[in-house]
Amino acid sequence: MKLQQLRYICEVASNNLNVSTAAQNLYTSQPGVSKQIRLLEDELGVEVFTRNGKHLTQITPAGQEILNIAREMLRQAENIRQVGEEYSNPKSGKLAIATTHTQARYRLPPVIDAFRKHYPDVTLHLQQGTPQQIAQMASNGTVDFAIATEAMEHFSNLILLPCYRWNRSVVVPKNHPLTRLPKLTLEAIADYPLVTYVFGFTGRSRLDEAFQARGLNPKVVFTATDADVIKTYVKLGMGVGIIAHMAYEPDIDTNLVALEADHLFESSTTKIAFRKGMWLRSFMFDFMKDFAPHLTRARVEAAILAETPEDLDRVFHNVELPVL
Repeated sequence: MKLQQLRYICEVASNNLNVSTAAQNLYTSQPGVSKQIRLLEDELGVEVFTRNGKHLTQITPAGQEILNIAREMLRQAENIRQVGEEYSNPKSGKLAIATTHTQARYRLPPVIDAFRKHYPDVTLHLQQGTPQQIAQMASNGTVDFAIATEAMEHFSNLILLPCYRWNRSVVVPKNHPLTRLPKLTLEAIADYPLVTYVFGFTGRSRLDEAFQARGLNPKVVFTATDADVIKTYVKLGMGVGIIAHMAYEPDIDTNLVALEADHLFESSTTKIAFRKGMWLRSFMFDFMKDFAPHLTRARVEAAILAETPEDLDRVFHNVELPVL
């Protein structure tokens, strides 16, 4: 049995049993993948996949058990490789991060800039997606870290660390009637068509909950995953925009006015997540501390050892998260 064979069956399973796609991802040939899978099955004495002619049709019950163990073995093999690199070349390596557009565009640039000054030989890979996609990438090992506000709590194999709280701003063109109100209200906002995030993105659920609690059903005329796109359509007069406060840039968004909305919406918490059992290199600890200064190595290690949500809460009980 070879690790290569285990890698092959895991890749095939991850690609809906498409051997051709798996072979492309593995930079090898389709016949080579098929042969190695057959050799593994012959050695084990059971089939990992059922077949219809040359096509794989489903994973057998034994195959599912084998895949679960194989994935864990590959994760441990990666941990061993990371340990070796940590001691042989601690300032070099790769760091893969999945996050949303808002984080990538408005929060991460100064963090990555500071990190690169300390670790110029670490290659950074940044992937964007929906919160669900981001969490899935961290869960299956495609990336090292996931940074998002929503969806990650649904993945039981992730450790979630709170980083900061944030709220929203209402953005409107200059001279909009809302700018003349002494105090912004949900009722006043609901009188206008809304332009905001797609559901499941950047705290959208908290926004919906706030309106529902007041019995309001505002007309959402346009949604997007990108705050820059939202601001563009607000400028065109499509409606009132609701975006993360950090996404409003007064020096750039000169045609818009941002109205404070902290009193209208409950704040959201952005978290950084990584897989349970993942071996963290020193530069990974340092990246987390650059992103959220309270995430010291000692506190992160304590969070890793937490066995229950209550244990994790105790790790952060005396931490006051910054508000952005």
